[in-house]
Amino acid sequence: MSWTAFPNAAPLEGFLGGLLIGTAALIMLLGLGRIAGVSGMLARAATLSRSDTPWPMAALFVIGLVLGAIVFAQTIGPVEATFPPGWGWLVAGGLAVGFGTRLGSGCTSGHGVCGMSRLSKRSIVATLTFMAAGIVTVALVNAFGGAW
Repeated sequence: MSWTAFPNAAPLEGFLGGLLIGTAALIMLLGLGRIAGVSGMLARAATLSRSDTPWPMAALFVIGLVLGAIVFAQTIGPVEATFPPGWGWLVAGGLAVGFGTRLGSGCTSGHGVCGMSRLSKRSIVATLTFMAAGIVTVALVNAFGGAW
């Protein structure tokens, strides 16, 4: 398989990241009986949600995400990321993701990692919708010269 179509691909890092996410989701499901949905945990930690997840658990989950990113950056190095020019794109993107997450009752981690592994029809539909929305968004942004 040629990687020329994806010059910035990092398959090993992607594999390791997926392995870590899957392991964390498995530990949370088997150990605590909870789905590791990041949006739900973040909403609960910020007291925006009244889910039955205990607040300390949600707060520790979010803190763990931040600490994991810090440990990764300190051991492997910073992740190169590019963002669209201007805060407007970031704010619009964040609002769109937040709206989509609330509309779909979950995010890519909850539906894509946990839900699809349980063959949840709702999660399969949600993940396909997320992917389609992402493809359309990138195509539209690129069509209007907003590629970054």
